[in-house]
Amino acid sequence: MTNFHIRYGAEVADALRDGRPVVALESTIVSHGLPRPENLRVARQIEATVRDAGAVPATIGMVGGELVVGLDDAQLTRLATVDGVAKLSVRDLAVAA
Repeated sequence: MTNFHIRYGAEVADALRDGRPVVALESTIVSHGLPRPENLRVARQIEATVRDAGAVPATIGMVGGELVVGLDDAQLTRLATVDGVAKLSVRDLAVAA
């Protein structure tokens, strides 16, 4: 097994430190699940729904070879708009990192 760094977005790191609820969200819907521009609209809507329920959304994705738990809006936008985003599963993480 290869060790790789997992980075927490600022909002998620603060929530974990403070003991507030965090909801993990996968990013496949953003990068591969829905057509543009609906993918980004729906991802933001899901995150807003989590916030409205009193939790912090933690959309997870690989950005620049780094696993990020709690993508910021710029990272989410990038995954939603650039071509050639790799679809990763557990077996691919070490290679992608």
